[in-house]
Amino acid sequence: MTKKKKICVFVGSRANYSSIKSAMLAIKNHPDLQLQLVVGASALLDRYGSVVSLIEQDGFEPIAKVNMLIEGETPETMAKSTGLGLLELPTVFGHIKPDVVLTIGDRFETMSTTLAAAYMNIPVAHTMGGEVSGTIDESIRHAVTKFAHIHFPASRDAAERIIKLGERPDMVFRVGCPRIDLVADILKETNLTIDANMFSLGVGDNLDLNKPFLLVSQHPVTTEYGDGERQILETLTAVKNTGMQAIVLWPNPDAGSEDIARGMRKLRELGMAENMHFFKNLTIINYVKLMKKTVCLVGNSSSGIREGAYIGTPVVNVGSRQTARERGSNVMSVNNDSEQIFKAIRLQASRGPYAMEDTYGSGNAGVQIANTLAKLGPVEIQKRITY
Repeated sequence: MTKKKKICVFVGSRANYSSIKSAMLAIKNHPDLQLQLVVGASALLDRYGSVVSLIEQDGFEPIAKVNMLIEGETPETMAKSTGLGLLELPTVFGHIKPDVVLTIGDRFETMSTTLAAAYMNIPVAHTMGGEVSGTIDESIRHAVTKFAHIHFPASRDAAERIIKLGERPDMVFRVGCPRIDLVADILKETNLTIDANMFSLGVGDNLDLNKPFLLVSQHPVTTEYGDGERQILETLTAVKNTGMQAIVLWPNPDAGSEDIARGMRKLRELGMAENMHFFKNLTIINYVKLMKKTVCLVGNSSSGIREGAYIGTPVVNVGSRQTARERGSNVMSVNNDSEQIFKAIRLQASRGPYAMEDTYGSGNAGVQIANTLAKLGPVEIQKRITY
């Protein structure tokens, strides 16, 4: 009997999970691969929606759980959480002995995972590398690229950028974004009705989703730490001024998260959050259905650029967090200014849905990742620049 290749995936947040779920499923179902799932950071915490519960409901069983998030959401705690992850993950890797560590994107826990594996001479596979954007995420993303041995970029530009960074072309596999896989599967359903019972979760007014509504997803920009409260209030003021209902998602745990959360709480405490409902977390299915039905997605989440292009969701991208990221025609970018945001929402609302664009893949990234990992021979650990 052939020994299965052990692929360790670390999931540290709700964004991590949606960005790798289809690959996890393909790895789990591949006859030559064994999935080793490690869950940690904000994915374990109730205040961020207890993503680990969703993961387990989906049939995945974590082999280990790593508490590594120091609360406070400041630059200092973000750096310390990275360090704590680097302290804890080598013990996990030493115990489970993966053949490959598959890491995702550009978050601080991605850096912990990558450094731990690299120092332990474990081949690193990296998804969603080579992209450009704003905030510290871009620095992390390119740094991980230089540590990674196997690259799974989502777009043509990203693949070319990885090669320009000196990575071996034969180890760069443009597969698309695994998040698009989930979108494609959900949109195949004939019934895209959104479960009204979801309003029993979160806080705020019950909304009528048969009437126009906005979807708001805005996260801190770590390189603009201290400005998050003003930024979210500019966005929510514009949203309120449209007179439309709004579903508002809680920010991720990056430095500055508490500033954004404080702005949301202030709006509610001042009685200015009428026709708004706030969620810590949404299932992937509900989120995609909401993106399909919303008048407009507002904020700075990459989902507007990635999933939004495939779904055709009108998007108002606010601020610098996604600066220069490759995008489709569905995205309109504005500054952190309520008047600009308001005008852009009105324009996008009048425009209606866009045509589908496959900038970030066509819905089979997870299977491609699993098949590539299965067929790859021994990976050379020593990195060499190839220009």
